[in-house]
Amino acid sequence: MPTRVWDYLPEYETERADIMDAVETVFRSGQLILGQSVRSFEEEFAGYHGVRHCAGVDNGTNAIKLALQALGVGPGDEVITVSNTAAPTVVAIDAVGATPVFTDVDPGTYLMDVSQVAAAITARTRCLLPVHLYGQCVDMAPLERLAAAHDLVIMEDCAQAHGARHHGRVAGSMGHAAAFSFYPTKVLGAYGDGGAVITSDDEVDRALRRLRYYGMEQTYYVVSTPGHNARLDEVQAEILRRKLTRLDDYLAARRAVAARYAEGLADTGLVLPATAAGNEHAYYLYVVRHPRRDEIIEALRAYDIHLNISYPWPVHTMSGFAHLGHAPGSLPVTEALAGEIFSLPMYPSLPVELQEKIISALREVL
Repeated sequence: MPTRVWDYLPEYETERADIMDAVETVFRSGQLILGQSVRSFEEEFAGYHGVRHCAGVDNGTNAIKLALQALGVGPGDEVITVSNTAAPTVVAIDAVGATPVFTDVDPGTYLMDVSQVAAAITARTRCLLPVHLYGQCVDMAPLERLAAAHDLVIMEDCAQAHGARHHGRVAGSMGHAAAFSFYPTKVLGAYGDGGAVITSDDEVDRALRRLRYYGMEQTYYVVSTPGHNARLDEVQAEILRRKLTRLDDYLAARRAVAARYAEGLADTGLVLPATAAGNEHAYYLYVVRHPRRDEIIEALRAYDIHLNISYPWPVHTMSGFAHLGHAPGSLPVTEALAGEIFSLPMYPSLPVELQEKIISALREVL
């Protein structure tokens, strides 16, 4: 069987009884839409992050979109973010009518280069959108100072950073709102699509609950502000409730995999992940770097090892965002990374023997 970046089946075998019980619990509850499982998960997920509110939604992209709308970001506004991210980050900005403005990334961590943000702020800037990429947090203190000085909102993209911490603060607790994805590959993954927005702002939470439910607040059929159908499914919420109790165990297992990679690949010439000062890495992905990236990936196929690249095409180079007018070379670090980074298999249940196979194969290829 080929070795891939992610495989949920080993975890499912271990947790199958609990997953099946979660499904049975919902089916016997008599509530299939916005019932007790969603309400309980929202309360527990907010509690894990030390914030007042959580609104479950149908996927991570809509989590970003609805969070931006709830924060008042819309047409004519600019949102400062990065191009080294999954396309949904920028798709969501575009969907609310705002304009993404990109900074380059740090060459060591591949995260937003916060030293470039001040120069990117204009009279139209409304929001700073740091992406906590690959499992670790952006340096938030400079962004918090800039947001306070320029009356901006901060919306954290935490799709890849469940449980990551920055100077003791958990990802998602440092901005005005934060968006999460529960896509199955995530550190906290559902068995299908799912997402959530957390906030301690009561008005933002009220807006989120309207926006995910057609724009209705209390009475069905009464739309106060046009919204969406973007509700978190009851079954996925109940599964996520069960898995949330194991989140810290997942994190410990991912960190153990990362430590094994770091030891086994230390002298191979690969650039291994660098953890920024004050960060506790969640290792959603284990991203390495090498100038012969494509050659290495192709050679590993002979060992039946198939790897991913996150991400080979920076968002600003995609044809769908050509209207933003970024010439080649405008984000030099981001563009250089796109030709050299790739991801090794990373999930909590990755068998030790498979990890040793990957390390051995890489050592031979390199």
